Amino acid sequence: MNSKTESKKYFKQVSKTNKSVIKKYNKNKKKKNIPLSQYKTSMRDSNNLIEIDNLKTFFYTDMGTVKAVNGISYNIPRGKTVAIVGESGCGKSVSSLSLMRLIQGPVGQIVEGEIRFNVGDHAIDLTKTPIKKMQSIRGNDIAMIFQEPMTSLNPVFRIGNQINEVIELHNSDMDKKEVKEKSINMLKLVGIPRAEGIYDSYPHELSGGMRQRVMIAMALACDPKMIIADEPTTALDVTIQAQILDLLRDLKDKIDASILLITHDLGVVAEMADYVIVMYAGRIVEQGTAEDIYLKPKHPYTVGLLKSKPVVNKYVDRLYTIPGSVPNPIAMPNHCFFKDRCNSCINKCEGEYPCFNNVSDTHKVACWLYERGRKK
Repeated sequence: MNSKTESKKYFKQVSKTNKSVIKKYNKNKKKKNIPLSQYKTSMRDSNNLIEIDNLKTFFYTDMGTVKAVNGISYNIPRGKTVAIVGESGCGKSVSSLSLMRLIQGPVGQIVEGEIRFNVGDHAIDLTKTPIKKMQSIRGNDIAMIFQEPMTSLNPVFRIGNQINEVIELHNSDMDKKEVKEKSINMLKLVGIPRAEGIYDSYPHELSGGMRQRVMIAMALACDPKMIIADEPTTALDVTIQAQILDLLRDLKDKIDASILLITHDLGVVAEMADYVIVMYAGRIVEQGTAEDIYLKPKHPYTVGLLKSKPVVNKYVDRLYTIPGSVPNPIAMPNHCFFKDRCNSCINKCEGEYPCFNNVSDTHKVACWLYERGRKK
């Protein structure tokens, strides 16, 4: 059998498998009148706002199954900032979109795990929550500041109309005058001068920093308990970056919200985060407090990320780069995903994927170098 015939047979089998899997998930999504008992759960720690447990989000493509998020677990405590860092394509944004249930179907599906959301007297599992219920949670309890405001804001609607829509959706008792007043107050809250004029402007009439502030105003319009900020400062210059970060920090304290910050800028993380999660190829390789990760990094990947960050007042001929590239997400190896790029490998790295090892009460790492009993 030639390679062309084998390829045709492989793609046919992939397509058949994808259709059966997607059909099963779509059938579950179409269920209506789901009682609370089917998605009600309980928190392991009442101090946490979100608990993510063994979350897996896969994309069923024509080339094969992409395991974008492959069994991650972490907590977001009340009133704290948790940062997720890693290279592009490591699963940061997909994990946040999974939390919001905004994964693009039918190709993308949450296939396993729990996302427990603390609503006060009880908790709900967002992976099983009906779509109608999720629509009342998005924007109201959990809000997201998307990565690029120019693609998130509608270019044919005025700024005021877009903020009004968010407020009206979750506050049906407010009249138009109250909604407009609330929208203008939100623009003022995020530091936009001449808020009444900006209210009647179109997105293209604003600078990048102003558009980002509008996105933050929309996200905070309903006083959410949880704010997801997906690389909120990537397209901005350093002066505006600092202003946006200060704004997020101040607003978090004002409304007593938790923040999930997704970024590849380690400088932003050091300034903003209480806890840091390092992701690589769809998995968490290290997590701990910001102090743990910055002062005592353990995983060779984390060490490489920190070494590649430029340092003020330190001259180097060339910035450090981690050798190699991320493995193919469709055919992931059984051993540690970072093994082929690591300069600290031991014999055990050839075996199964490493489990988490506790370095301290707050710090854990998925690396065989820190297996219990081994010298650290």
